[in-house]
Parts: sequence; C-alpha cells; structure tokens
Amino acid sequence: MAFSTTSSVGRIPLHQHTLLKVFLGIFLLVWAWTFIGTTDRANWITENVLTMVFIGGLALTYRRFQFSDLSYTLMFVYILLHIYGAMYTYAENPLGYWLQDLFHGERNHYDRIVHFSFGLLLAYPMRDYFKNHFDWPNWVCWVLPVEITLSFSGAYELIEWAVADVFFPAQGAAYLGSQGDVWDAQKDMGLALSGAILIMVVASTMKRATAKA
Repeated sequence: MAFSTTSSVGRIPLHQHTLLKVFLGIFLLVWAWTFIGTTDRANWITENVLTMVFIGGLALTYRRFQFSDLSYTLMFVYILLHIYGAMYTYAENPLGYWLQDLFHGERNHYDRIVHFSFGLLLAYPMRDYFKNHFDWPNWVCWVLPVEITLSFSGAYELIEWAVADVFFPAQGAAYLGSQGDVWDAQKDMGLALSGAILIMVVASTMKRATAKA
C-alpha cells in the first residue's frame, strides 16, 4: 500500500500496518533506553505521563479512526524528541548543549526545539483528523489546527506551572526548564504557533502544486 496522506487515507487492520509496528518497536526500544539512562527518574516519570496518555489514546481509538501514514510519521518523530528530552530534562539535554556550543548560544535551546516541533509535527495530524473524521470545511481544517496549537501550548504552560509550583515542587525546576528566562512560556507558545503556521503553509502549497501537476 502506498504511503498515505490526509488526501489518500486507507484503513487497514492494526496487525497489517507494518509502518506502525516498526514505529512501535523503535519507540519501545528508545523508551527503555531513556528510562535506563536517565539521571532523574522522578522527572522522567513526570514527563512521560502525557506520552502514555497520548499513545494510549491513539491505540484505543484506532478502530474508530486511523490517521494517515504521514500523520503517524510526524507524531512518531515528535514523541521521540519528547522522550529524549525527558531522559536528561530539557534544560540539561546534550543535543541542546552541543547546539549551544556550535552557535555560541547563551542557553540550552532543546526545549525550544521541541515546542516548535509541537506545532510543526502535530498540526498536520490535527488537520488529518478534522478532515477525515469530521469532514469539516476545508478552511476550518487549515485554520483550526493553528488555533488549537496555541491553545494547547497555553494549557501546557499552565500544567508546567502546576507541576513546578503546586504538585511536585521538588521536580518543578527541572520540569519547567525556563533557565532563568522570565519570558520562557511566551516564547515557547510563540514557537509552537510558528511551527503550526509553517506546516500548514507548506502542506497547502504542496497540495496546490500537486493538484496543478
């Protein structure tokens, strides 16, 4: 079966979905590696709660709705970025430090990469869902993922605040990862919004180019 997109979704049983089985196998291996290699088990557990909710939701709703292969691929990449960040905490991530040294930055920007990726990699699956599950008008399916990305980003910042200040103050600083930037939450939300706008523009451009070809 060809690699499917929002415009060419084909439903197949889970046991026949080779791509998803490969993704699941890689995820479990990487997930186990991050758990074994983490230096902060409490933070790892805190960070991975939403990961389990997200994957559990995809599994439980698979029979009712199947995303396109492209959507699953984008979600898979995002999840890997997230659990790799949870392994070290976002503020202490080695890749972020490497980029900081490479570009002579003032902070570890791994958290910013993941926030940007939240919009860039998850807005398209939202469009996929709205278009192929609800069959909403085309313009709604382009605009709503951007609006939801910004809303979710704001909600996530509130969750981070709750974790850092109310529920788990011992793990709060590592989980928050603001690194002393008082505008960290606003910048994270802005990056997520920018990523969502970018992927919608790219997807729309490619869709129009394909239609004209």
